[in-house]
Amino acid sequence: MNKKIIEKLPEALLPWYKIHHRELPWRKTSDPYAIWLSEIMLQQTRVEAVKGYYLRFLETYPSVEALASAEDDRLHKLWEGLGYYSRVRNLKKAANQIMERHTGIFPQEYDQVLALSGVGEYTAGAICSIAFNQPRAAVDGNVMRILSRLTENATPIDDPAFKRQAKQALEEIYPEEAGTFTQALMELGATVCGPNGKPQCQICPCAQFCSGRLHGTAESYPVKKPKVKRREEQRTVLILSCGGRYALEKRPSAGLLAGLYQFPNVTGWMDTQQVLKLVEELGLRPQELLRQVKRHHIFTHIRWELEGIYLEVAQPGGAYRWMTGEEIEKEAALPTAFRQFWEEIKDV
Repeated sequence: MNKKIIEKLPEALLPWYKIHHRELPWRKTSDPYAIWLSEIMLQQTRVEAVKGYYLRFLETYPSVEALASAEDDRLHKLWEGLGYYSRVRNLKKAANQIMERHTGIFPQEYDQVLALSGVGEYTAGAICSIAFNQPRAAVDGNVMRILSRLTENATPIDDPAFKRQAKQALEEIYPEEAGTFTQALMELGATVCGPNGKPQCQICPCAQFCSGRLHGTAESYPVKKPKVKRREEQRTVLILSCGGRYALEKRPSAGLLAGLYQFPNVTGWMDTQQVLKLVEELGLRPQELLRQVKRHHIFTHIRWELEGIYLEVAQPGGAYRWMTGEEIEKEAALPTAFRQFWEEIKDV
């Protein structure tokens, strides 16, 4: 890292941020609980998508104590649509850790924050700098992209060495306004030196000392390692209905989409005759095949190719919870992979 360039960041970013920052609900508080919640929600999720969830979540669970005592189903329902459900499970787990280890008071020490479930170095740095004004860097993809372009650093940003170097270099030059500086770096990466399209060098507060801009190489950075191809899985999803009720089941308590509701499904494609036979084996009597719909869903490392089979049965049965549409809307947290099949029929 070119420290002579990096040390110019505070002087450039602090006045720029005070004028150009976006008004976001989590920037109106210094409450570590609220800041922690925002940082967890914002992981791999767009700001605009988070705003409503954030405000609803705080209204329902305004404190660590309230979150620690939350019912899992209600918590999952509140999170429905945000994806990456391990985040909300870790939120509750961490809330219980704060209750048990810190008598319900959010810890201020970096190592104690880092020890909470679901909190990595980036989130711990963001909380400690923004809530407690400590010189702790929050280094994510946005920040690494800025530093890569700023210093023309060809180290792949998904190489752990780059992140370590970036964190160390930034913490050596942190100003007294630590929280504001952290947010200024985030804002620059989100609005000016962004991940998609050309960096907006003409309005960048770092333009005068950015090596990428001065040498015309900004668009060549950051460098990344070749992507690993996603594994593909085929699944047949059964949307079983009877008199306005639908069969749902809970996924296992560990693993992908743990503890959430789903429509019954099996790995692999099944033709109509196989589906009818399977439904009969489940102790249900098929009456009418209503429709078939193909969809897909992409996780970080897996792509699901899905075929939904809508089937009316004679009577409820099997090891399922048969829920009305109203109950599904109020109580059942359906992850997007399965909710897209519900969206097909809920308003019909």
